[in-house]
Amino acid sequence: MTEIRPFRIAVPQADLDDLRDRLARTRFTDEIPGAEQGVAVSRVKRLVERWRDGFDWRAQEARFNAHPQFTTEIDGQNIHFIHVRSENPDALPLILTHGWPGSIAEYLNAVEPLSRHFHLVIPSLPGFGFSGPTTEVGWNNQRIARAWAELMARLGYERYGAVGNDGGSMISPELGRIAPEHVVGVHVTQIFSFPSGDPAEFADLSEEEQAGLAILDWFWKEKGAFNVLHSQQPQTLAHALADSPSGLVGWLAQLFDEDLDDDFVLTNASIHWFTGTAGSALRLYWENARAAELEQPKEPTTAPTALAMAEGDFASIRRFAERDHRNIVSWKTLPAPARGHYTAHSATGILTSDVRAFFDGLR
Repeated sequence: MTEIRPFRIAVPQADLDDLRDRLARTRFTDEIPGAEQGVAVSRVKRLVERWRDGFDWRAQEARFNAHPQFTTEIDGQNIHFIHVRSENPDALPLILTHGWPGSIAEYLNAVEPLSRHFHLVIPSLPGFGFSGPTTEVGWNNQRIARAWAELMARLGYERYGAVGNDGGSMISPELGRIAPEHVVGVHVTQIFSFPSGDPAEFADLSEEEQAGLAILDWFWKEKGAFNVLHSQQPQTLAHALADSPSGLVGWLAQLFDEDLDDDFVLTNASIHWFTGTAGSALRLYWENARAAELEQPKEPTTAPTALAMAEGDFASIRRFAERDHRNIVSWKTLPAPARGHYTAHSATGILTSDVRAFFDGLR
């Protein structure tokens, strides 16, 4: 068995001093007043000033280090993960997967309420954060799912659930697909199923479905450029993100809801910055785009699946989702005040209650 090594986050003080110096020398861009052309200068200035003079990385570091963390090598890649065992020895294990531009920070608020009922494994994606940069091509969603199956086996877990947000909402169903004998259920906050182009799919759309399609159409026309760039030229963008913390936070902020607290945004940005993975994290899009070009059509997943989406986030559409996932047993929009893309952080009690109810129902 490959070694599992204890790990603690300890960013050198010299790195914090260098970050503060770089932030102090930021050259902010100009903008045309009233023109919505991306993340506003005012928001970037606020985040930069907070990051430089008010944000307490050491406090965030201590929050992470309050939980047991480990690293192990899987398929040639270092994998970092939080591993919290419930006081209930018979608790069901869960593996929780984040996405971009997030990190394991997405689930930090959820550790305490979920660990009352579940053993928790929260890995940093390959190429992200404390897993370090990827060093070879091929780390797409399918390969990550296989690594997660190996990680859970290495930890001695035979039956477990998979939870995901953003990229994790694609990886978690893949884990259910490749390890159906081990995955008891999949709980996600988005189901990324899109129209196939068959005109019959649009024949009798409900008003709700039409509204969902309109949201998708707006998103790809107005905010989808990051996906195209990451999928085609991640290395070109990486030069800027690796060298400029203000440029990094400006790029990440486009997909952090504006009503999120600044310290959550800066915690995620800090992880990208201090680990030198701001560029390598982008590669996941490039990898998935190339995997999609090569892969054969997949059979629908069969693991029991739950969707718990929120207002103001990606609008999943059930008729398309059921084409790709045959066993959707729960489909809901979380109640207010849950909103946006990061409900594990911003509406922790609502999301974790839904996770618990879903897996309790399966048991």
